[in-house]
Amino acid sequence: MRRKRTELAAADDRRAFGEGMRDGVPIGLGYLAVSFSLGIAARSVGMTPGQSFLASLLCNASAGEYAGFTSIGAHAAYLEIALVTLVANARYLLMSCAMSQRMRPGISPVHRLCMAFDITDELFAIAISRPGYLNPWYTYGAVLTAAPCWAVGTALGTMAGNLLPLRLVSALGVALYGMFLAVIIPPAQKDRVVAGLVPLCFLLSFGAAAAPVLRELSEGTRIILLTVAVSSGAALLFPRSEEEA
Repeated sequence: MRRKRTELAAADDRRAFGEGMRDGVPIGLGYLAVSFSLGIAARSVGMTPGQSFLASLLCNASAGEYAGFTSIGAHAAYLEIALVTLVANARYLLMSCAMSQRMRPGISPVHRLCMAFDITDELFAIAISRPGYLNPWYTYGAVLTAAPCWAVGTALGTMAGNLLPLRLVSALGVALYGMFLAVIIPPAQKDRVVAGLVPLCFLLSFGAAAAPVLRELSEGTRIILLTVAVSSGAALLFPRSEEEA
């Protein structure tokens, strides 16, 4: 009986891994376009294609990498670069907390660390939208497909330099953000609370960017503050049982 359960679990992991690779393909294509402009920024501070490739492979975050490249160009100390990158990527701490609430009890720390290594907006979105407990192998499959595209795109941008106009590169990256519609719309159709929170978040984000005090904060800090405020308010006003979650 125990052997049968082990075989079923292994089969489920293989299936989740394959689904993750499948869902990571469109994200990887979007990453390839978006990271091209990041490679141009790396080239402007004197980095080689190999260095930018390694940087993107180890830090899959546009805002964090751009802040890091800017700090490198300013000849900042290692500690300063680390702190700037930490602040720029702070919103991923919230995503890690959200994912930890959806993991099966007793999951090993190794799986938790591996999943936390590459949490991006898009990879988080496709993982958290799946029903039930999060399967680490789904995340591994998605990362295996998407992360190399991000690194390769950065290296290509570093090699090409200013060969392509920035407007064209930005236009190619718009498709990446369009994928969020596939994450937002289905839950909004099933849950009225989610349907109401989505436009509310848009309005609050737009207002925060123009508010006298909040506009002085970095974009990542504003996202953290708004996420905590909206999620806390929704949890208090519309509590859900563990079975519903």
